[in-house]
Amino acid sequence: MRILRHIITISGFTFMSRIFGLVREIMIARFLGASLVTDAFFVAFKFPNFFRRIFAEGAFNAAFVPLISRKLVSEGRDQAKVLAEVVFSVMLAFLTVFVLLVVIFTPAIIHVLAPGFATTPERLDLAITFTRITFPYILFISLAAHLSGVLNSFDRFAAAAGVPILLNIVMILSLLICPYVDLSYGVGLSIAVVVAGIVQLLWLYLACWRMDFRIRLRWPRLTPDVKELLRLMVPGAIGAGVMNINLFVDTILASFLPEKSVSYIFYADRLNQLPLSIFGIAVGTALLPLLSRQLKAGEYEKAIRNKLLATDVALQLTIPAAVGLIMLSYPLIHIIYGMSFSDTQATARALAAFAIGIPAYVLNKVFVTGFFARQDTRTPVKIAIGCIFLNLFLNLTLMGYLGHIALALSTSLSAWANTIALYGVLKKREWFALSRGVKLTCLKIIFISMMIGGILWQLEDAYDPCCMTKWQELTYVATQVGIGIATYVLLGVILKIIDISRVKAALGR
Repeated sequence: MRILRHIITISGFTFMSRIFGLVREIMIARFLGASLVTDAFFVAFKFPNFFRRIFAEGAFNAAFVPLISRKLVSEGRDQAKVLAEVVFSVMLAFLTVFVLLVVIFTPAIIHVLAPGFATTPERLDLAITFTRITFPYILFISLAAHLSGVLNSFDRFAAAAGVPILLNIVMILSLLICPYVDLSYGVGLSIAVVVAGIVQLLWLYLACWRMDFRIRLRWPRLTPDVKELLRLMVPGAIGAGVMNINLFVDTILASFLPEKSVSYIFYADRLNQLPLSIFGIAVGTALLPLLSRQLKAGEYEKAIRNKLLATDVALQLTIPAAVGLIMLSYPLIHIIYGMSFSDTQATARALAAFAIGIPAYVLNKVFVTGFFARQDTRTPVKIAIGCIFLNLFLNLTLMGYLGHIALALSTSLSAWANTIALYGVLKKREWFALSRGVKLTCLKIIFISMMIGGILWQLEDAYDPCCMTKWQELTYVATQVGIGIATYVLLGVILKIIDISRVKAALGR
């Protein structure tokens, strides 16, 4: 039950972070709306976040966590500390140079990242300015990700899981402070991103200090362990980040669509990230160090049981969440962002298309750990490359018919292709296969989710935003969510997919 407790801990902090994130997005939408400034800031903010997801949370963690977890099992704490210090120093040196190069060549990069901005000089200039301010964030957040990996390898998940909350708090404060310090909101938000990165790094350094794992700087050098880390990271940069690469492609293509398309995709993706982050990050983060240690120790049966449990949990959480997000996409967008009818409708449709892929996104987090824990990052990258090309093909094929919705739908479909391919390889190599119990649970969850969707669809007539106050809209959504959860729990107990005793054990009661 230990893995369930870790998943619950990470999910709890991630949920809090996403609530603060929604408050941040609400404030940005209310203060700035969908405009040239938001288009420019979102592109600028996506750029360091793209590298963060790939090099910090994605490829780096996929390679570093198994490496340091195995080092702890085979050579002990002292050697693990040496590895952590050398890697930290190498990252600091490399990223400092990388940030300087990006800041110098920002105009050329923006022309690649958002080529459609060239038709609007004001939007292009803003994107260049905001990117130059925000990009140093990648230095601090990557070093913070390193410290998160150290903490996770010791099963200390709370401090790292709470880090994203700090980013949201700092950005919220910047919106409140800007009018009093004569800063534009765009510049203020950009500065806040970098300040938040510094705060996050200090927070995690103190967490490591408290468990007597004090990282000291060493002369950066390419030791055998660092070379092994780099070897694993190169393919993992694509393998762990296929979804983020797809979103990067979406941003480029959205820049050619009508004005506001970038904002529609951004706002929809932010809501889509709520269940994805709460469930996907929690399952993947808790599973990777545990699998790495168990495989290194030869505890193969335990590793398989934990992976089956993680798959079961992922299915139980994500399929109903996807259905709920699809059915409530319009009222959620309208309540949270307060957009006009046309903007709400456009964003809601993108959200529904993104939501189709939620189960796939989370299952990818589960399946890919089977490769990373065995230090195989090459297979996921081969699969990822195929999915990237599939995403591009679907985008170009569907954009003429569906506009910005095609970008979200293509991302979801390519995520499902990635899931199927990962599972197929795992099964072929006899590393992992779904048990009969998990397959039966999946069918039951699909049935329950269809029932929930049908009930919510029948209650749609009660929603009329033109005649409702905000509180009435909130009451409507809360009622719908409550009905959905009650239906899921009731049918889950009847069909025996919810085990109350297991939940109590996971909560430590």
